[in-house]
Amino acid sequence: MIERYSRPEMTRIWEPENRYRKWLEIEIYACEAHAEMGRIPAEAVERIRSKANFDVERIDEIERTVKHDVIAFLTSVADYIGDDSRFVHLGLTSSDVLDTSFAMLLKESAELIIDDVKRLMEVIKVRAYEHKMTPMMGRSHGIHAEPVTFGLKMALWYDEMARNLKRMEAALAVISYGKLSGAVGTFANIDPQVESYVCKKAGLTPAPCSTQVLQRDRHAEFFTTLAIVASSIEKFSVEIRHLQRTEVLEAEEFFSKGQKGSSAMPHKRNPVLSENLTGLARLIRGYAVSAMENIPLWHERDISHSSVERIIGPDATVLLDFMLNRAIGLIQNLVVYPENMMRNLNQMRGLIFSQRVLLKLAEAGASREMAYSLVQRNAMKVWEEGKDFQAELLADPEVTSFIDAEEIKEAFDLGYHLKHVDTIFTRVFGG
Repeated sequence: MIERYSRPEMTRIWEPENRYRKWLEIEIYACEAHAEMGRIPAEAVERIRSKANFDVERIDEIERTVKHDVIAFLTSVADYIGDDSRFVHLGLTSSDVLDTSFAMLLKESAELIIDDVKRLMEVIKVRAYEHKMTPMMGRSHGIHAEPVTFGLKMALWYDEMARNLKRMEAALAVISYGKLSGAVGTFANIDPQVESYVCKKAGLTPAPCSTQVLQRDRHAEFFTTLAIVASSIEKFSVEIRHLQRTEVLEAEEFFSKGQKGSSAMPHKRNPVLSENLTGLARLIRGYAVSAMENIPLWHERDISHSSVERIIGPDATVLLDFMLNRAIGLIQNLVVYPENMMRNLNQMRGLIFSQRVLLKLAEAGASREMAYSLVQRNAMKVWEEGKDFQAELLADPEVTSFIDAEEIKEAFDLGYHLKHVDTIFTRVFGG
């Protein structure tokens, strides 16, 4: 249950076999379009469709000589098709095939990532309802602030992932564009109808305007979205790392039987999954920067983007798929310690209820400045002398001149802080 992280479906997308298969689909679709327009004999397309194939090792062998991947691919395909290969790649430039196929690969990857996001959301939702009313310390600046619940923390993560789901759906839409417009995007040697036909068959939309390439702002938006999703996962991971600190120990990564935490210290149980996710997020953010660097190309096209995308295309999508699946396992198996949460909540001897006392004093007629001063001077005794906050307030005649003992004690009611949890859950998860 713990070790189901990366999915073979994602890695298969980027294998040479699938990449060349996409190239071949585009070439065959283009032949079909040309045949419909009368530029290629229909019987030739039938022969092309039945014979067309390629050999990955042969492509690699040819490329070592010609130093051009698409030419190597077309040569291998021609070995299978024979004389009718003269109709293949008619009017196309290499980027027509490369960019349209890259869009198809990114689209397949995005669909898997969207599925991952949905599954992570479901796991978060289960844990949120499980700990909906599990009180814990809310912290600001790392310092105890006021009570929250662990379920609210999970609800916040779910809400963020819901936004990431929308971002991924938008990124899928913006990347699902193809182009077959020729060497500089003018359709000089290919009819726009061919582009429309091929894109429809490939599940893409024709780019309204292109040069020799699709414009890389699309790709930058896609990879930036991946980086945002990865950064959310890092955010969750950093929180878990903090909660697992020995002094806190409110939640902990599952530690399996036989697992080792340190080569030197047998007692160690480290948040290694969360730390791993934190590091991988940095990598994906770097890929987003690289994608943005690809936007300004020379004139109608240069090749500077190509080497970048050969790395960031597979790496970023495979990594995010891995991260999402690892996060699913991490949160699904996260060990939560409600008793430690309550212990930490009581650690400051009542200081966390200071705002409620402040408000009660102000409501009773004290100016805000006076109320703040009265509360703070008693709070400092807790910090500096280890006193009990409620006891100090009850013993302060200036405080009791505004509010009586019953009102002071009422200010320390934990339930007061959790009374709107249901409302927040309804906002996040619906009715």
